[in-house]
Order: sequence, then C-alpha cells, then structure tokens
Amino acid sequence: MSYLLRLVVPDRPGSLGAVATALGVVGVDILSVEVLERGNGYAVDDIVVELPEDRLADSLITAALTVPGVQVESLRPFSGPLDTHRELELLDELARAGRQGAHLLAEMLPRVHHAGWAVVLRCTEPDDVTVLAAHPAAPSLTELAMPWLPLGAPLLLPSEGEWLPERWREMAIEMMAAPVDARGTAVLLGRSGGPAFRRSELLRLAHLAGLAATVAELPPV
Repeated sequence: MSYLLRLVVPDRPGSLGAVATALGVVGVDILSVEVLERGNGYAVDDIVVELPEDRLADSLITAALTVPGVQVESLRPFSGPLDTHRELELLDELARAGRQGAHLLAEMLPRVHHAGWAVVLRCTEPDDVTVLAAHPAAPSLTELAMPWLPLGAPLLLPSEGEWLPERWREMAIEMMAAPVDARGTAVLLGRSGGPAFRRSELLRLAHLAGLAATVAELPPV
C-alpha cells in the first residue's frame, strides 16, 4: 500500500539519505520525494512510499524517527498518480479548455497539492457565493458560512477556525484558498486529517491560480 509521509528533516548533507536508508531497512520502497520548503536549518519533505503488505504503517514512523533530528508531521494513505509534471499537465489542459477550465481546476488541483478535494467559487458580494465546479470528493458548502469571501489574497484556513462547523473541526479539515481572477473567482482546496497546509503550498497555489487565469484568456488550442 502507498503512503504519503511528511517529514521535517535537518537541512544538512546526508539527512535525506539517512532517512531513505532507515526506510529501506524495514522494506519500504520510496516512490517520490518532493521538497516543500527549506529554512531555519530544516527542510519539509513529502515522501510517497510503498509499504509491503506484511508491514504496519506505524513501522514507517518508527523507522523515520531513528534518524536524529527527524520529525514526522503526518502519515496518510496515498492513492493519487505519481506525476512529476502535474503543474505542466494542468496548464496544458487549461489551454485546451479556454474559459471552460473551472472543472479542470477542481479535478486536477488536488493531484498537484496532494489534497483531498477542490472547489472553484465565485463571490463578488458577501453571502452571495456560487459554486462553479467541485471535485467529486468535495463536501457540500451549502450550509457553510465563508466570512473570508470575497477573497483578495491567498489565505490559509486551518481546521481550528471558529467560523467552521464543529463537525469540520473534529475531522481536522485543513483548507487554503487563492483568488483566480478579478471577477471574484477563487479556488478552495481541502484535505481531512491534515497535515495543515504550509505557506509554501499556499504560494504555489496562488502562482498556479494566476497562471490559470492567464491561460483561460487565451484562445483554445
């Protein structure tokens, strides 16, 4: 079974190699590594691994923690496709779709960000929100108050926000959002059970949203 392991690793030569060695000892196959951010002497890495059927998921955590200075931020099952060019694929598809790209954003952004779902919204006035497209796994937003709309800048929306229903807080639904264009369109990404989105992920989403808006204005390919 595949898992997504998020680690905080000392940012020094050999640290990631030591983690790979420790995981290899328990029979774990590393499928991909993505560095999310670096700074203050540490790096945050998302590592997709394949765990043998006779091993428990906890063995991943135990193995990673044998490396001095390593912290395990989260571990969750991973079923998405492995694609190192996810952003390029998304922009290529958007170029083909032209102005009809909202459904593509909702469908493909969760793959880019290892998220659970995405929703494309339009809001020009408070309490007047239209869902333009939603990922099949997205929860219903009908009963959800979103006081942060209309959105003027990228925003992290952690699961402890007081505006969230109690059930959403219990499920630890982490979210982030970014404006797509000047017409009030925004994209909302979420995942249940963490990990919380980091600033580097938010900046990446904002960059992609801006590119998507530019591509949407081009004639379809």
